[in-house]
Amino acid sequence: MWSLTHHLAAHTRRVSLGRVRTLLETRQEAAYDPIPLAMSDPILDSRSEEIFVIRTTASGPTGALPFTGSFLQSSPSGDVFGWTQDAGMGWDPSSLGNPEFLMLSTSGGIRQPDGTPTALGLHTGHWEVSLLMEEAADVFKSAGAIPFAVFCSDPCDGRSQGTTGMFDSLAYRNDAATVLRRLTRSLPTAKGMLGVATCDKGLPAMMMALAGNGHLPGILVPGGVTLLSEEGEDLAKVQSVGARFAHNEIDLEAASETACRSCGSPGGGCQFLGTAATTQVIAEALGMSLPHSALAPSGSEAWRDMARRSALALLNLTANKTLLSSILTEDSLHNAMVLHAAFGGSTNLILHIPAIAHAAKLPRPTVKDWQHINQQVPRLVDALPNGPHGYATVQVFLAGGVPEVMLHLREHDLLKLEAPTVSGKTLGENLDWWEQSERRQIYKEKLMCLDGIDSRDVIKAPSEAFPSTVTFVQGNLVPEGAVVKSTAIAPELLNEEGIFLQEGPARVFASEEAAIAALKSTGEDRVREGDVLVLAGLGPLGAGMPETYQVTSTLRYASIGKNVAVLTDGRFSGVSTGPCLGHASPEALAGGPLGKVRDGDPIRIYIDTRKLVGTADYVGDQEEFRSRDMHPDLAPDPRLPDDTRLWAALQNISGGSWGGSVYDVDEIIRRLSE
Repeated sequence: MWSLTHHLAAHTRRVSLGRVRTLLETRQEAAYDPIPLAMSDPILDSRSEEIFVIRTTASGPTGALPFTGSFLQSSPSGDVFGWTQDAGMGWDPSSLGNPEFLMLSTSGGIRQPDGTPTALGLHTGHWEVSLLMEEAADVFKSAGAIPFAVFCSDPCDGRSQGTTGMFDSLAYRNDAATVLRRLTRSLPTAKGMLGVATCDKGLPAMMMALAGNGHLPGILVPGGVTLLSEEGEDLAKVQSVGARFAHNEIDLEAASETACRSCGSPGGGCQFLGTAATTQVIAEALGMSLPHSALAPSGSEAWRDMARRSALALLNLTANKTLLSSILTEDSLHNAMVLHAAFGGSTNLILHIPAIAHAAKLPRPTVKDWQHINQQVPRLVDALPNGPHGYATVQVFLAGGVPEVMLHLREHDLLKLEAPTVSGKTLGENLDWWEQSERRQIYKEKLMCLDGIDSRDVIKAPSEAFPSTVTFVQGNLVPEGAVVKSTAIAPELLNEEGIFLQEGPARVFASEEAAIAALKSTGEDRVREGDVLVLAGLGPLGAGMPETYQVTSTLRYASIGKNVAVLTDGRFSGVSTGPCLGHASPEALAGGPLGKVRDGDPIRIYIDTRKLVGTADYVGDQEEFRSRDMHPDLAPDPRLPDDTRLWAALQNISGGSWGGSVYDVDEIIRRLSE
């Protein structure tokens, strides 16, 4: 058993106390007595003699800075000071003045060269990111350029599920984007930007930051995905072990073992097409990342190679004066929305894509834009959590990933092929390369050899496609809209026309904790089949718009979830499944009718998974409903931090969650001046 007392005692014994006492006694000029052993406290004093080896001066770097007269006359003092700092950090002074490139990353934890941890990060998604930075840096150095590396780590939505940490999740994205933008501007001499990120909030934050500095060349290096465990459950299913244990559907030993073994490798984003994986797909679709860069297996040589080639691409973009703003266009935004539909991606991207568009000064897509795209584009990818099989993200990569899906979409004229990309070529030219590449064929063969999977089962031809993923719902409970991942509704819940229909009594909860308690309960307060769970007050103003994955994972993996629907103004994890409607707008605390619902109210949910239309309605006395006060339990969570409350208020002015939960500064200033 780990013991702090034992550890401290052992640490103290490693120090030669006699040598310390000798050192102190030889200092005749000091008026101090040796410290008695009885007074020794390893927290206050390690008794190490090395702490007394101190200098107050050092020789400093050798050589000379390559100043010119014109440089000193015309450059700001910051440039001079910067070169002094660079030399002080040990860079060869003679090379200063060469092009500088800024590398931004979400790296976290402290990783030893052999991969063992000195200190953990918050998730595997940023555990190996520093390795990508090293690969890119070597390329810059080899080209005679000077790489700078800065960091802004990110949280783990999985770790914070069901906790107050989720209050900060979505708000963090905006904060991180601001920090990363500020860091970029803090190196005004940078010729270009390379961003490295992996996970749910770090990736969209990085993309917002790069887009917001579109006056520079820029490229995104996606951090890849973790491998499947050979024995444990995938990371989506493992989050439901608590609820399954409560209902005697898994024993303690099995829960312990499967939870331990779920991460097949120590780096990368999750094995399913959640927010992290979907955002990697979107980055490639936008042209911000190289072809076939999304979903690469973390730690592999293919993954490292992608970082090196990304650095080369940025050097090329810089040489050609190709700014990121010229790559992020309305055409690239269209392509991103098309790929989101074709992959069946996370509904969280309905928040993030508008935010990236706003940062790039592009029009934010509306609900009608989303609906139009999803009604046109079939789903071609069979990946977790969508079915029918549900392949892992690394298997999607081997099947051809984003460019393979794009080849099919090109056949049906669904892409803007003239859109520029960071490869220096148009999207159409990238696809011409991919179609003939040896790489494409070898990876497909690898997938068959390793897993016995035909790539055509993972990425379908349009003739074998599934219905599109996302249905946008309206009705008297969601007059501005809600969203449901309709392809993730179990087929047995649909009729032969592909329609989900449920009318049942409302079970109203003003917090996720209360809903989880009811789902785990086996008593009179338990959730029953046919209930419609209404989670109100979980939007930005109430709780920071948390993911309610504890709820949705329970409904998916525990038997209690059969024929239970969810309607909330919160959001869902990208791996959520079932008849779960999120982003209900207006949110309850902004006056949305969801805040008027009471226990037992008759709620009707209708979703046509083929036509991608749906409704969510209160079907009782309409006049009585309209005259109701808000639910008595509806209030902002008293634990909501002030900084999240400020974010919630500002994003509400700026268009709310359907506008990407961003800051529309002009609108905010206008409202403040009224």
